[in-house]
Amino acid sequence: MNAGFDLDQYLTQSVEIIVKDALAASLKNPKETAFLLSYALASKRAAARREQHANACKHIPSFLIASITNRCNLHCAGCYARANSLCDDNAAEDLLSDDDWSRIFAEAAEIGVSFCLLAGGEPMLRRGVLECAAKRREILFPVFTNGTLISDSMLELIDANRNLVPIVSIEGDECQTDARRGAGTYAKLVSNMERMRDRGILFGASVTLTTENIATVTGDAFLSTLRELGAKVAFFVDYVPADAGTEALAPGDEERDYLARRLDELRCVQDHMIYVSFPGDEQFSDGCLAAGRGFFHINPTGGAEPCPFSPVSDTNLKHTSLLSALDSPLFTRLRTSELLSGHHNGACALFGKDEELFAMRGN
Repeated sequence: MNAGFDLDQYLTQSVEIIVKDALAASLKNPKETAFLLSYALASKRAAARREQHANACKHIPSFLIASITNRCNLHCAGCYARANSLCDDNAAEDLLSDDDWSRIFAEAAEIGVSFCLLAGGEPMLRRGVLECAAKRREILFPVFTNGTLISDSMLELIDANRNLVPIVSIEGDECQTDARRGAGTYAKLVSNMERMRDRGILFGASVTLTTENIATVTGDAFLSTLRELGAKVAFFVDYVPADAGTEALAPGDEERDYLARRLDELRCVQDHMIYVSFPGDEQFSDGCLAAGRGFFHINPTGGAEPCPFSPVSDTNLKHTSLLSALDSPLFTRLRTSELLSGHHNGACALFGKDEELFAMRGN
């Protein structure tokens, strides 16, 4: 297990490797090459902005997570968002508007944010927000999508704006994926990944890790399939047991140790893939990265939350800036508490700690 692993450095170096790969294939993929070269320069400028803030005793995370809608077109088994009434078939009242998100993305670029993960619900149901994100070319927007709504029109938007990077949810093989996400989902995902590959679009895959699928989805056969389909990034996200009776599916210490060893192996091989584990990689960052230590979450109505699995807020981005949100009473108190640094069972240090978080909110 590599105790010296630095996630931010790894991501930066991985982007440089992808740029080199794109340059080698520039005749086949000029759009990707041009974007990645410009983004590599923008990433260095963003890091310099964060350093300037750090010199002024203001820590700026390189990541944001933005849930841009509460709606979703699927009903996946064990969905955390639906189990906690954070996701629905109908749009919530008082959602952030396209203009709200446009302002937030502009502020993020100004203070040095390099990555903004777009989630939901299903983010491809908010095309207007994706179009706003596309204009902020200095930020990379991984779009965490169930992958079923990649229409010809959506594909054109992504093809024209390479800072939108689809991250398609897949659970393993066809049986595992369809069992959780619905019959026929796997075939649709494969077809859409092939369409993105054929256009030379940078995309990745997101896998919810459970005790049942961890061996399959970290195995050579599955990862080889992802590479053949054209994926360049693999996100491994621990299952959070939102549904009663599914606690045994959440990875424990044994699975986390196995994953850390496996990621060490994978990251030492130049196979043209980036591997990210959440929250597994946090163990190399002195604890949980929530509440602005490494990222924070903006919910669909603008609430600034420590992370997607701790839906508690005392600040709304409709009424304040990103810089101010980072200094909210909740975030400030949480960053100095022991909740983010202690050992925990389950996928998230803050999962099930809502009572403690409510007590930390401002008046």
